[in-house]
Amino acid sequence: MAGHDSQTGSPFKTLCLFGGTFDPIHLGHTHIAQAAVDSLGLDRVLFLPCGQSPHKAGQKHADAHHRLKMCQLATRDIEWAEVDDHDLTAPPPSYSHRLAGTMAKRYPGARLFWLMGTDQWKAFPHWHRPDELAQLVEFIVFSRGEPAKPLKNYRLHTIHGDHPAAATQIRNTPKAAKSWLHPAVYDYIQENRLYQHGNEQKAGEADD
Repeated sequence: MAGHDSQTGSPFKTLCLFGGTFDPIHLGHTHIAQAAVDSLGLDRVLFLPCGQSPHKAGQKHADAHHRLKMCQLATRDIEWAEVDDHDLTAPPPSYSHRLAGTMAKRYPGARLFWLMGTDQWKAFPHWHRPDELAQLVEFIVFSRGEPAKPLKNYRLHTIHGDHPAAATQIRNTPKAAKSWLHPAVYDYIQENRLYQHGNEQKAGEADD
């Protein structure tokens, strides 16, 4: 890890938080993160696989240790990427403003960003205490079409790109979706028999 910046007290001047179930993490996720790095010159992107999201309560996911390991495999050769398990070990439910508050304390003085897609951005006003999160971070919204619409006075950056990968399709047909996965992630899914039809309880297959 880089040495601490003398002015910020953080090893990074700009830090982007990228949370998600990552069930599984796919090339679309790393493509989005790369677009954010290229657009805003970010020093680091933290991939934060989530525990129990209040927006997806009751849904099944692959076990946390599998999702964490797949994130580590997918990002192991990416210089600007880091995987953090904080949200997996924190008491549920998982609230974004709490996570951002923890990271603000861990990286004092760093300029924090929060990366999400357009669907999440549209639903953001209904998140738990959105204004508290907005006080801590600037938002990066990845769009495949029109720029994200501003909300209140939230600090917003829109980035554009296109990638067809979708976690639901990968869970349903992981072999057919091989081209959407990092080779090490694909091998891990096969070796651990994840997302196999008829084996949901063992594999921890997630439902949408």
